[in-house]
Amino acid sequence: MPDIRTFCRVCEPACGLVATVENDRLIAVKPDREHPISQGWACNKGIATFDIHQDPDRLSYPLKRTAGGFERISWDQAMREIADKLRALRAAHGESATAAYIGNPTAFNALAGDGIGAFFGGLGTRQIYSAGTQDCSNKFAGSEFVYGSSTIHPLPDFDHTNYVLILGSNPAVSHMSFIAIADPMNVLRAAQARGCKIRFVNPRRIESVKSGVGELIQIKPDTDVYFLAALLHELDRIGGFDEAVIAAHGQHIEGLRAFIAPYAPEQVARVTGVSAATMREIARDWKAADGASVTMSTGLNMGRQGTLCYWLVQMLSFVTGNLDRRGGNLESIGYYPSAPRAGRADPARAFFDSRFGRIRHVRGSLPGTLLAEEILTPGAGQVRALFVVAGNPLLSMPNERRLHAALESLELLVCVDIYRNATAELAHYVLPATDQFERPDVTYAGLGLQHRPHVQYTDRVVPPAGERREEWWIFARLCREMGFKGPLDEGDEPHVFARIERMLEKRDLTLEQLKAAPGGVVLPAHEPGHFFDAIIQTPDQRVDCCPPLFADALRAAAQQFAELASESREQLRMITKRDRFMHNSWFHNVEKMKHGARARNWVFMHPDDVTRLGFRDGEVVRVATDIDAIELPVRSDPDLMPGVVAVTHGWGHAGVSGMRVAQERPGVNPNRLLRSGPGSYEPLGNMTRMTGVPVSVEPLAAQARPVS
Repeated sequence: MPDIRTFCRVCEPACGLVATVENDRLIAVKPDREHPISQGWACNKGIATFDIHQDPDRLSYPLKRTAGGFERISWDQAMREIADKLRALRAAHGESATAAYIGNPTAFNALAGDGIGAFFGGLGTRQIYSAGTQDCSNKFAGSEFVYGSSTIHPLPDFDHTNYVLILGSNPAVSHMSFIAIADPMNVLRAAQARGCKIRFVNPRRIESVKSGVGELIQIKPDTDVYFLAALLHELDRIGGFDEAVIAAHGQHIEGLRAFIAPYAPEQVARVTGVSAATMREIARDWKAADGASVTMSTGLNMGRQGTLCYWLVQMLSFVTGNLDRRGGNLESIGYYPSAPRAGRADPARAFFDSRFGRIRHVRGSLPGTLLAEEILTPGAGQVRALFVVAGNPLLSMPNERRLHAALESLELLVCVDIYRNATAELAHYVLPATDQFERPDVTYAGLGLQHRPHVQYTDRVVPPAGERREEWWIFARLCREMGFKGPLDEGDEPHVFARIERMLEKRDLTLEQLKAAPGGVVLPAHEPGHFFDAIIQTPDQRVDCCPPLFADALRAAAQQFAELASESREQLRMITKRDRFMHNSWFHNVEKMKHGARARNWVFMHPDDVTRLGFRDGEVVRVATDIDAIELPVRSDPDLMPGVVAVTHGWGHAGVSGMRVAQERPGVNPNRLLRSGPGSYEPLGNMTRMTGVPVSVEPLAAQARPVS
């Protein structure tokens, strides 16, 4: 039985895998012990991609929803009927009547973009949405504002840093986001062993700290922007700003200083729950460190001020002289420049008038919380058709009830996926895509984010089962049906890697070289000294320390600070909670990941809150906002701060008949509690508010009519 070297596409590191194949059938998947980067590391989710590939519930043929349920149809029929319906809708209602939702697996598919881009470019619609606005679009926006391009994200120099601050991240469970790093806990242990001080900032005593790595600073949810402002305030007070670096490479420093001025540690302590003494200690340690670095993840992204948090993270690095220095934060250089000159953007010119006010695309995506409104609100521009690619917006976006009503009202809903998931249950057509073992690929998602830069090619490991097709082909066929220019214009066997080959040329690499190196090609490590002359993309090549477009957001932050300062100490706030046995709404149909306590999600609360409210562990309680309510069992968790409620997202599969295991163990979708529509997102980065959400938790007995 031959072993074939390939790589994982669940998250950014692209860890090496070895697939055992017999008679064109995948027999086993294991870590690649000879991989030059991951060196035999692969997490349980990477290995469980084998179970997804083998799952009998996988889609293998195009489906059409009829009065009697879903029926198998041919690709020719599916393409013809979808194109006919789409042409009629566009003729009657215009280009903006069609929308797209792009899920995050497309970021781990180097070939998908050509077909998807050609199709939606041909449609000419602005109505593009993505998983990014529930994940990370604040980082794209923050980078664009501060550095002039959405693709510049300096990483901690873990191999040399002497101090690292990690906010809203739990790498022991969910690895790291916007840092492609295999086995991050091993890297952090090595840094700690050589004397690096590691501080985590999180509302929970996270697994990363409990494993013996770093120290924890517990913080109240959605207050990190004030914590960061206080650190900068204190650093400025004690002379921790590098005035020479700021003068040489910065602008608008007076705006930054004006913003942080009111947020002295003593003023911020009650709101954040972090003592003034602790904040002053962190500032002193940061200033004293010979190389200090910082990173943040979804715990901050998903709050009300995700873009401002990312801005202040960049400022913490830049104004203290730790950006582009050994041991600080460095830009990673992959096989293609993370910030090509063509990528320069002017955020001020990106906003346009819509039916719901002034909005913008961030990395091509509109605010996800507006999608239901665009579908349900009558008038010119109303969305009547939606294409969902590798996504599950019904579970990943806010206000499930309203979005469900919106999706049901569509005249055309097409889902391209590997499962008939919760969203696809409402679709008119469901089209089967290949999985990571059934298509060729090149490492792509980690460009500009790799701790150790490398690039790897993989051929498909096994032929696609049934009539599964790659995403690029599906949308290229739709282009052909619609008369749009697309990849199939050059024939039925186009050179699909042409764009990737042009990118590889930037590093004097060819696809043939990658094919000859089955474990990948290791690229030169990132070095300091080139950021300010070769990477930054602002017109004057200066770091913008307080972009003028931040004015409204800074005023809103001050107002929210005043509200938090006067908030009742008994107010509960809900955060998300990651789980190492799932990845958003992925892996819910993998039986071995859903045993025991993992067969459902829970509402976790501090024991003091459980006692104060009179609950018992395991009791089903009602968690509510002014939008909706959910019922799920409570579990005491002393690792949480008092006042914090934690619920894992990605659940809610009760109506998903196409996924047997997920339907048997459905759990409850906490995003039902989240507000959607105008005013529900952070307007600089289009991020949905998904953490720090005020909730009430009550016993079911207090409710005359329990919510199911």
